[in-house]
Amino acid sequence: MSTAKILITRKWPESVEAELMKHYDVTRNTDDVALSVEELRAALGEYDAILPTVTDNMGAAVFQTDHIRTQAICNYGVGFSHIDISAAQAAGITVTNTPDVLSECTADIAMTLMLMVARRAGEGEREVRAGQWSGWRPTHMIGTKASNKKVGIVGFGRIGQEFARRAYFGFNCEIFVQNRSQVAQDKLDQFGATQLDDLKALFQICDVVSLHCPGGDANRHLINADILAQAKPGLILVNTARGEVVDEVALAQALQTGTLGGAGLDVFDGEPNIKPETREAPNMVMLPHLGSATAETRVEMGMRVVENLNAIMAGTAPRDPVC
Repeated sequence: MSTAKILITRKWPESVEAELMKHYDVTRNTDDVALSVEELRAALGEYDAILPTVTDNMGAAVFQTDHIRTQAICNYGVGFSHIDISAAQAAGITVTNTPDVLSECTADIAMTLMLMVARRAGEGEREVRAGQWSGWRPTHMIGTKASNKKVGIVGFGRIGQEFARRAYFGFNCEIFVQNRSQVAQDKLDQFGATQLDDLKALFQICDVVSLHCPGGDANRHLINADILAQAKPGLILVNTARGEVVDEVALAQALQTGTLGGAGLDVFDGEPNIKPETREAPNMVMLPHLGSATAETRVEMGMRVVENLNAIMAGTAPRDPVC
């Protein structure tokens, strides 16, 4: 185990890097800039394990090489749409992720976005910083209550359930769920939730829709112009899932025309590059992918990677296999 060569593709919390260096020959990307396809392809021939993040595009092109040494790709994060799982599997590489540990913090950011949009907090903060606030007045920057709303959740996994917990118990919201499979009734009952089969119906009923579904090609532009056209007047859309789930051009148009009441995004299609239409859309709050960005969670994510890696290098089954 001590001779295994490991590549960490971005800077990680120091305590996690130190733990890895106790057991492995570790190469760190001290520049902390996303590696290119060519660099990642070369890494497959040099390292026993690669520890990537969401910023590393490990699509099919990365695996187009005749020499693969890598046995494991241990992803730092729960989402893995940036990795071509079929190509990794064909190359005999085990892929793992880090579920559970970031659910609460990501749900917190989703709730933050919901509140910021509803109460126009982003606009208000910018007004104060610009020195344009003229003082309290009865009609200034009127938003909408966050309590007692109908809240729709697309994707009712761990993060979706944590968001439901906050909305239901904290804000007395009525919960509606749209999920690709039937959710166990006891899980729905925890939050008084109703599952709907039709995504359009969810948008027609709800005041807020929060996205917690997987990304990737299967869900690319799941939220599109057709779906947005069904939105209940004033609906707030929140996305902490993956940027590609939302057609951002259609979203911007829906905000410009008033079809939606507002939107809050923590993820973007093609991030960190953000479309001009997205940046210029009204009633929009944007955060720089902060879902899991707490000291506690980032360390816990790293230690979960270490646990998976140790198992694979020891020849045993990892805790969190993707393939």
